[in-house]
Amino acid sequence: MTSVNAAPAPAAWEIPPALGPRGTVVLLPGRGEDPLLYERFGTRLAADAYRVRAVADPSRWPREAAAQVREVLAVADTVRPVVLAGSDAGALFAVGLVAAGEVAVDALLLAGLPTDKDADGAQSAEWEEELGTRTACPTHQGRLAAAERLERGALFRPLPPQWYDRAEFAKVAVPVLGLHGAADPVSPVDAARTAYAAAPRAELVTLADGRHDAFNDISHRSAAATVVLFLERLRQGADLAPIATREPLPGRAAD
Repeated sequence: MTSVNAAPAPAAWEIPPALGPRGTVVLLPGRGEDPLLYERFGTRLAADAYRVRAVADPSRWPREAAAQVREVLAVADTVRPVVLAGSDAGALFAVGLVAAGEVAVDALLLAGLPTDKDADGAQSAEWEEELGTRTACPTHQGRLAAAERLERGALFRPLPPQWYDRAEFAKVAVPVLGLHGAADPVSPVDAARTAYAAAPRAELVTLADGRHDAFNDISHRSAAATVVLFLERLRQGADLAPIATREPLPGRAAD
């Protein structure tokens, strides 16, 4: 890994020229991650006409990351709905920003939410084991292994305890979509269910055999599709009314 002392500039993924913008997603990365590591996720959402910006890792540059989020939100042509997204530390940081009223957004999109400040940082692993903890996707593992600005070992660095205290889901009034790996070894899914249950308007989607980085795991296509469905529902209104409804077929038991 190449040491980077200054916070990286936000990464941007624009929509195709022939499409009109349908919304904006601002993403806070996880521990040790460079914004450009979300290129696959950002490109996929941009292809569906959502502008995507990924800012600096808040676990390393909390002030700069928060400032970059505010700068993106302050741009005059920012298209609504505006969704604040986060993975790992970015997810916890995002909840804290919204719960404290420091930023105003239309929804939260969270992946691999850390849930236990007492157990945070207790794990340690060799690099190969860390790769498998982050993601089971061989393509993304290859990107992580080759990334010059990924901080190896950062995933097991404890987050500030006050971040957990600030992330009060009960104070988050906007809709929340959580994506969580069913086999996440960093943040157990049962604890995630309990955390999301405190939010007035939260949905939690688990990914079968998923690891910690739900946006970049082996089921990244299904994760992105789930996100787009959420964004499309959000465009219709904050009540998130369903757009596509599965109808029961006569003579067949309901799933």
